Amino acid sequence: VIPPPVIHIESYSEDSISFSLKMTTNIKVSGYVVNIYWTFDTHRQEKRTLIIEGEKSIQKVANLTAHTPYEISAWAKTELGDSPLSFVHVVTSGTRPASPSLKAKAINQTAVECSWTGPRNVVYGIFYATSFLELYRSPHNSTTSSHNITVLVQRDEQYLFLV
Repeated sequence: VIPPPVIHIESYSEDSISFSLKMTTNIKVSGYVVNIYWTFDTHRQEKRTLIIEGEKSIQKVANLTAHTPYEISAWAKTELGDSPLSFVHVVTSGTRPASPSLKAKAINQTAVECSWTGPRNVVYGIFYATSFLELYRSPHNSTTSSHNITVLVQRDEQYLFLV
């Protein structure tokens, strides 16, 4: 039986997590698949996937948000097949940034100007959809480091926006 990999949190900060991966077996490991999950504003679960080659690995994941819970899952790719999943949870340090204040204004039937307040020198994600279910499951999205963006939408539809 192939055991799950061991995920060990080496360190974490306001915007990064460092972790190591190893297997407690003599089975040859060719690499790992790692998923990092977090929930954005209780509406949208985000995920980042890493494909890691090799047997032992220390990884650093950067560009994270302060004081946010993250779940890291991993499985190993071995000569005998894939291992079961391992999970670990960690909360980044620091103070979570305040939520931006969003204003959305229709420019015409197919364009909406979104603007918001918030800190400089960060990346903002803008999510929009025609229903809460779509906003949670598969919203349209865009990113920017500015404090406004014009998004193109379908005519004759009402949209929900989140930044």
